[in-house]
Amino acid sequence: MAVPLIQQLRVGAYILKQKLSGTERYPLVLMLEPLFRCNLACPGCGKIDYDDVILNRRLSVRECLDAIDECGAPIVSIPGGEPLLHKEIVEIVEGIVQRRKFVYLCTNAMLLEKRLDRFSPSPYLTFSVHLDGLEKHHDRAVDQPGVFERAVAAIRAAQARGFRVNVNCTLFDQMTAGEAAEFFDFATHELGVEGITVSPGHAYERAPDQDHFLNRHKTKTLFREIFRLGKGRKWQFSQSILFLDFLAGNQQYHCTPWGNPTRNVFGWQRPCYLLNEGYAATFKELMEETAWDTYGTGSYEKCADCMVHCGYEPTAVADTVARPWKALKATLGGIATEGPMAPEIVLEGQRPAEYVFDALVRRLSETEPAAGEQSDAA
Repeated sequence: MAVPLIQQLRVGAYILKQKLSGTERYPLVLMLEPLFRCNLACPGCGKIDYDDVILNRRLSVRECLDAIDECGAPIVSIPGGEPLLHKEIVEIVEGIVQRRKFVYLCTNAMLLEKRLDRFSPSPYLTFSVHLDGLEKHHDRAVDQPGVFERAVAAIRAAQARGFRVNVNCTLFDQMTAGEAAEFFDFATHELGVEGITVSPGHAYERAPDQDHFLNRHKTKTLFREIFRLGKGRKWQFSQSILFLDFLAGNQQYHCTPWGNPTRNVFGWQRPCYLLNEGYAATFKELMEETAWDTYGTGSYEKCADCMVHCGYEPTAVADTVARPWKALKATLGGIATEGPMAPEIVLEGQRPAEYVFDALVRRLSETEPAAGEQSDAA
């Protein structure tokens, strides 16, 4: 795995501390969204479908750093929107690094090369560049030609200046296992990134393209074929081996929705990064007052096909710490690509989906930004 040893040790120690203290629910990664605005309009994205009154909002540096302190997670992921559009993103990143937290700045890299001089390389900072396959697939995924070429150039420029860089790849049903394997070869051996973060796409209810999301059976079948092709090719992933084993259908995991809590311009998003069904004013309120048992595959219809890393990576990491021999077996023997898969979670009895997003956004759109919250079109 392409996760630095210091990061593995810090996260492992953090989890053990939570276990020893008897804490049942704890965050692993803070998903910090300082803005929703983006300079691309990807058809599979459900994070940018807001009116300008919302897209113009920004979290301040103080709000971001307060959220990090309030949450306490050892890793901070900064998605969006496009974080490099935020005028104070450098100050936000510097504040995270000063706290010795590992920060992954997720970017489409359209602005990365221009902004590199503003950042300083650090073992705590990783630029996580979105690449959803090779040029044909990526430019189709972002609905704009030339983006792949610019992203690759930005990655090479960042590497030349000593920055940690990985790629974040979302798979839909438009890519074959062979095409995915070709992309992983390129990312690992030609582009030479530190690692690949890979996940099946989540079926955002308001994403413009609803035709190409993977269901759980397709996800497991696809990843088994990918890993079958990948034997001996030494791909580097920025994820736990047991999460990859889960994608191949070898683990029956329930998601850990509180493992990657989200803080954005509205507050603490319930219940997770992928579903927007309300907000809490504080992290404590999010953790203590969210009806966690009513979400997840087998419990809620919207979660039926989800196998996304932000819900299941925390489960896999906790399993790794609790049962390290399982991870060692998968590491030494490779991910199983033949034989029966782990039993699927039964969906009978799951509660039907509730479509509350439109009403929620209308109400939030009418709410004035909180004190200290920025609002601009930068």
